[in-house]
Amino acid sequence: MASRYDELKQRVRIFLRPPRQLRPTRAGWMFLMINFGVGFAALNTGNNLLYLVLSLLLAFLTLSGFLSEAALRGLQVRRTLPGEMFAGQPNAVRIEVRNRQRKVPAFAIVVEDRVAPPPEVEDPIDGDWRLTRDRDIPVVGRIFALRISPGDVQTRRYTLEPERRGPLVFHSVRVSTRFPFGLFLKSRTIRASGEALVYPHVEALASPSPRFGGEGNTEAPARARQGGDDVSGLREWAPGDALRHVHWRSSLRRGQLTVRTFDEERHAEIEVRLRTAGVHPGDAFEQQVSWAASEVVAQLAAGMRVGLLTDDDHLAPADGRRQRTRLLSHLARVQPRGTSDREPLAHRVETDTAEGASSGLHTDIDDNRRAETRRS
Repeated sequence: MASRYDELKQRVRIFLRPPRQLRPTRAGWMFLMINFGVGFAALNTGNNLLYLVLSLLLAFLTLSGFLSEAALRGLQVRRTLPGEMFAGQPNAVRIEVRNRQRKVPAFAIVVEDRVAPPPEVEDPIDGDWRLTRDRDIPVVGRIFALRISPGDVQTRRYTLEPERRGPLVFHSVRVSTRFPFGLFLKSRTIRASGEALVYPHVEALASPSPRFGGEGNTEAPARARQGGDDVSGLREWAPGDALRHVHWRSSLRRGQLTVRTFDEERHAEIEVRLRTAGVHPGDAFEQQVSWAASEVVAQLAAGMRVGLLTDDDHLAPADGRRQRTRLLSHLARVQPRGTSDREPLAHRVETDTAEGASSGLHTDIDDNRRAETRRS
């Protein structure tokens, strides 16, 4: 627990922190050296013309600071994240910059989107975001707007490619400009917290016809769902469904696409297994999670009812976008146990068999390879 001295030190640091950060550019350093040289010569010679030049140079600096402040004042930034974000793949993040000033436009605006720094670089006394050094905050995206009229909104996009799956916490945005003369980079930090869940990396897989294992390790292809003529019900549309199966009247009534399901489709279920017991964190486990996510996406796109089975959890088979979000969200957070206890998995398999689940397929993701599809 922080002492009173630490709390007082924190308040003083926050109070003394400037609302704007100013950093000279290369041209700005040269301009400052010229100012220093002219001022030194004016003091040593007493020449009135040098004093006049010095006053003009200082007025130039004052005007630069006034115009740059006018460009940054009244800016509001809003971040819009995509519906799904995958690790190792480009994701488009939208940034909206609004100029709330009534008469003054903003010029040459640069917005840097930043995520939360690692725990080891956080302030040891407190977690106040204003006390974190700028160089410790990673920048994940940058956009540029040349001119934002008064009351106008400019929308830009940048590409974000997360390195790993899991929660991604956003920290703030830094708005900066070099307007008007490019001598100084003036910036301000705006708190823009947020969190996104990054799904595992998904590889493009073919969607083969499901196969049911027979006796003697022989396999026979499952019946294609297009072969049935008896309609058994309606469900939400999923990527890969044929347009001829869309039930337009129900789609208009519900406000979303719905497709007809057939008798064969009720049995088209698959369960993806992911080994978490006896596995340690690392690239090997991340590859297994990526394969499991790829299987989930490919089978759901093929119209299958997909479930997920790990050594600790069991998600029942279902279809639709909600099931896709449910399975990918679970895979984004799943962690290995690092022990060799496999009793929970065996117990869950026996439970599924006793309940008489209609799922006929299980896809194991284990041993750094995609195992064969087998009958449960």
